[in-house]
This record gives sequence, C-alpha cells and structure tokens, in this order.
Amino acid sequence: MSRHSASTRIERDSMGELEVPQTALYGAQTQRAVNNFPVSGEAMPPAFIHAIARVKLAAAHANEALGLLDKDRARAIQQAAEAVINGEHDDQFPIDVYQTGSGTSSNMNVNEVLSHLASSDGLEVGPNDHVNMGQSSNDVVPTAIHVSAAIAVERSLRPALLTLRQSVARRAEELEEVVKTGRTHLMDAMPLTLGQELGGWVNQLDQAIERIDSAMNRVQRLAQGGTAVGTGINAPEGFAERVAIHLSEQTGLSFRPNDSFFASLSSQDAAVELSGQLKGLACVIMKIGNDLRWMNSGPLAGLGEIELEAIQPGSSIMPGKVNPVLPESAVQAAAQVIGLDSAITVAGQSGNFQLNVMLPLVATNLLTSITLMSNTARLLGEQVIPSFKVREDNLRAPLERNPILVTALNSVIGYNAAAQVAKKAYQAGRPIIDVAEEETDMDRETLERLLDPKKLTEGGIPE
Repeated sequence: MSRHSASTRIERDSMGELEVPQTALYGAQTQRAVNNFPVSGEAMPPAFIHAIARVKLAAAHANEALGLLDKDRARAIQQAAEAVINGEHDDQFPIDVYQTGSGTSSNMNVNEVLSHLASSDGLEVGPNDHVNMGQSSNDVVPTAIHVSAAIAVERSLRPALLTLRQSVARRAEELEEVVKTGRTHLMDAMPLTLGQELGGWVNQLDQAIERIDSAMNRVQRLAQGGTAVGTGINAPEGFAERVAIHLSEQTGLSFRPNDSFFASLSSQDAAVELSGQLKGLACVIMKIGNDLRWMNSGPLAGLGEIELEAIQPGSSIMPGKVNPVLPESAVQAAAQVIGLDSAITVAGQSGNFQLNVMLPLVATNLLTSITLMSNTARLLGEQVIPSFKVREDNLRAPLERNPILVTALNSVIGYNAAAQVAKKAYQAGRPIIDVAEEETDMDRETLERLLDPKKLTEGGIPE
C-alpha cells in the first residue's frame, strides 16, 4: 500500500491498482463496485450489512474452533465484526443496491473493511483468505438476507403488530355495545357493533401474525456452508452447523442449515414467501386504514362516525381543515409493500442453474417492507386507534332510519312484503318501525322487539 495523494491511496487486487479515498476502510474491490454501479445512489440497508458481519463473526468462531484460523486473527476478526454489527462504521459501505446480482461486491466490501480493522502491526488479516475463509458470496449473501429479515421481523415487526393488535382489541371491548349501520358495497346494510367491526380487524391481524410466524420457520434455514454452488467446497465438515449455532446465540433465533444448499443458493423461495405474507399484512393495514378514513369522513358531509385526533393542519388554503394523515400514510406504505413484493417475486424466479442473481434487490425490498409495516403498525397502534372518539349521535340517527332493518321481518311477513315496507320508509324518510306498523298487522311492541338494532347484531332469527 502506498500513498497516491493527500486524499487518496493506491490499493491493489487481482485486477490491478486503484485509487481509494484515504479515509476509506475498504479496498480496491469495493472501490471498483462504487465506480461500476452509479445507479440509484441508494446503498444496501445497514441491517443487511450488519447481518453479513454477523456471518463473518460466526465464521471466525467456527474456523477457530475447527483449527483452521489462528487465535489472534480469529479474535481480531471477531472484534472488527462486532464493531460493524454495532453500527460503528456504517459509512464504509457505499455500494449501490443495483450491483452484481450475487451481492459479491457487498460481501467483499465487508471482507475488506473487517480486514482493514483487524489488521495491525505484525498481524495481517486478509479479506479473502481469513475473513472469507470457508465462505463464498453465494452462500454468505443468501444467509445474510435470511438473518437480517428474521432479526427485523422478531425485533421490530412482531412487537409492532402485537401493539396494534392489543390496541384494537382494547377498543373493540370498549365499544362492544355501540351499534352502527353496517355497510356492504358502501351501501346501508344490517347493523353491527363497533366492537364487532374492530373485532374483525383483530382477527385479520391475528392471522397475519400467524402467517408471518409460519414463514419464519423457512427463513431461519440458512445457506451458509453451501459455498460456491451448493456442494460445500472449501467449507470444512461441521462448519455450517457451527455457524448456524453461533448465529442463533447472537440473535436468540433458531437458525439451522437448510436441508439443501443447492436450493438455498439457486432460489429465494423463503424470502418470496415472507414477502408474500408481508403483502397479505399490507392488505390488512390497507383495510384498517381505509375503514378509519371512511368512518372519520366529514365532519359534516361525510359519515362522521368517529373523530380521529387532529395532529396537523390539513390544508395550505382551507383554514381549519384537518385530514386523516396517519391512515393516509398507512395506506401508502401498504401500497408500497405490495409493489415491492412484485419485484421480489420477479427476483425470486431469477435463479439460473446454481445461483439466484437478484439477491441485493431481494434483500433491500424485503427489509424495506418489514420496516414500512413495522413503523406503520406502531403508529396505528400507539397514536390512531387509542385516541379516536366515537360520534354516537351520528351513529344513532341513520340507524333509526335504516330501511334495511326490515330484513328482520323476512321470516314473519316474507321478503317481498318486507321490501315494500323498506322502499316506502326510504322514500318517505321515515323510521322503518313506523311504516311497518302501518303496513303490517304487527303491534308496536312486537315490532320494537323484532327491530331492536342491538338484538339484530346478535345473529340468528329474530323472535
């Protein structure tokens, strides 16, 4: 290594010499990738880089235990990897997302940074021979995708979803006696309680969590040990198992080698599955967000069933206007996750022979989706659901005039006769009970019993 100028230095790799910023902790291979891929200006997510460093940490432990890496180099690599995992050098990983499809550039970026940090006077730690010992980009990168996604789900997404689920469940219990007009096709339908409506959201969230938990079983199966094509060439016996055990100890998750390294390297099926479940969650979030927006619409010319907390002015020209900004944020985030899943689906089927070559895109989109859903669920659960107010006066008035309540009379007077009562009540703008009393031979007491909106929320045949 020699100095080239005050601001750069010369680094060498198998392809020759290259200028690298003087302050950079990386070497020539990283700089080549920076030069080659000025595509988006977006670097790989820190969580993914940290996951690669976790693999390097685990590999150093495994190689030392197997007698392949001397103690001094092993400890130096481990210390350097821990610093990267802790986010101390995030600015040293500048390679664009849209790079070589195997992610080799990012793997070498981490190898070079760890080599630089671990080397000292009298101790040379090589990026390939030592940091990358027993590994290939082709198994490191798929492993890092799984590790980073699993950590993000466990530490961020799942707690956020539980917060939202618990928040909705509390409000559902509070509002179990509040009756409102149901709507199908956005048109008036039979009544239900707000508690029942929110209870539907609770069940949707429960099932979304269940589906994500199921996908996590496959995500925790790792490619590490497959090396270049899945045969495990240059990875010693026991290496894959030791790396998985150490990654489990690092994270508290249950990682293990996949049953087939050939499948792990050539496909991204588990990532596609998890992305699909995130898309399913996005549909749940979209449903909740849009229901909140509709119920809050108004305050005078809309449904006005609830009042969301006012958190910022809603218009630059209309004074006093307040908009449902957090539900709007939620549905936008959900739409983005649905779009990211489409790209992951395309990337997931881009495994040709022994390697998938859209790995950086899968990593970035998957982590972005997890982040979007985590933050959105937390905002809804902490700021939106607990604070909305119910406008019971706006619920009561249309409920009393709802002609669809006549459905409760189907078993008594028949569908056609009930339809005539409903039409007359709607055209006259009168309560259904008044028209039914005029048009049938039932007394007021019977009609009050049959048409009681609260009792109609309990199902069955009115008696």
